[in-house]
Amino acid sequence: MLTDLKIRKATPQEKIYRLSDGRGLSLEVKPNGAKLWRYRYLYGGVAKMISLGQYPEVSLSQARELLVDARRVLASGVDPSHSRRMERKSLEITFGDALRAWWEVRKGEYAAQNGAELLHRIERDLLPALGKRPLGKIEPPEILEALRMVERRGAVESAHRLLGWAGMVFRHAIACGHIGSDPTRDLRGALRKPYERHYPTILDPDKIGEYVRAIREYSGSLVVAAALDFGLLTFVRPGNLRAAEWAEMRLDGDNPEWVIPDAKMKISGRKDFVVPLPPQAVAVLRALQPFTGRGRYCFPSPRTGERPLSNAAVNAALRRIGYGQDEMTGHGVRAMARTICHEVLRFAPEVIEEQLAHGKGGALRDAYDRTTHMEERRRLMREWADWLDAQGAKKPAR
Repeated sequence: MLTDLKIRKATPQEKIYRLSDGRGLSLEVKPNGAKLWRYRYLYGGVAKMISLGQYPEVSLSQARELLVDARRVLASGVDPSHSRRMERKSLEITFGDALRAWWEVRKGEYAAQNGAELLHRIERDLLPALGKRPLGKIEPPEILEALRMVERRGAVESAHRLLGWAGMVFRHAIACGHIGSDPTRDLRGALRKPYERHYPTILDPDKIGEYVRAIREYSGSLVVAAALDFGLLTFVRPGNLRAAEWAEMRLDGDNPEWVIPDAKMKISGRKDFVVPLPPQAVAVLRALQPFTGRGRYCFPSPRTGERPLSNAAVNAALRRIGYGQDEMTGHGVRAMARTICHEVLRFAPEVIEEQLAHGKGGALRDAYDRTTHMEERRRLMREWADWLDAQGAKKPAR
């Protein structure tokens, strides 16, 4: 065993020599007087050696601590020299570098608009704190503090999503050999639990009838009125509704439909999404076509036909016909349709989920492919539209 006194008294000789401290740790004394800590070990039956620093910058006690770390790495089945290379690389690569590398691989899995929004969120909320930090130096408390800032502005759900996305970045870096562990794994349970959110909607049939009448009696903008009616009949996502284009509509023939390109869908990477159009929805578009049919969008902005109708315009119309933000929203139409189509019209949940374009994975997605359910979905849309007509035709209760 070495002592500080023995080390100080070790003088240089013509050739390199080593003083052993046991368990593979030795002090290498060079002819020029330099004293280096070395760890010799066997990995896969091959003798190897790594440096643990220079004396006196690295003291005897520090060298022994480094030896313990290296032996722990070896015991886990990892070559300490490989681990050291990874550590050096992790100090060269920043979180911002790792984010860009991960995004290059994964961006094709997201629709263009949703992907751009996702990347913007990460860049806005995580890069200011972590972007320039060496990947291997980032500790869980640093990540938590960045997420706490998101929590403090009331975006608890966003904080949870950011934690998940950060984990993806770190795990991709692990797969690339840049780091050895994911610091986000130690943050499970550290964030506030998000409140369960339900979009305001209407489920009472009589009140749905009132809503149908209010929409169809709306005396404001023709485009907005058509958007409200068409959105109710098709119950697509509000973003898809407002971005609907005439080129996507197939109004002729026995089975009219709206074909939404895959790039516009929230869940991307599959086929274009087909919305079967009931006769009532076709009638809405036919009535609107003379006014907006020469442009790109079915429901264009009143300011410029080059942009779709804004979400604010739709929400303002809902307020004008008497529905507050806590009573009804564009997403609320989807919740309404989901409930009525199952509980009243008695359609199978998987058919409704397909029509809602909810993502499914693996065998379940294959089992309920959109194509195999198309006939059922056409019937669902017809019966939903007829049911809405029936509710709207009822005389208001006095």
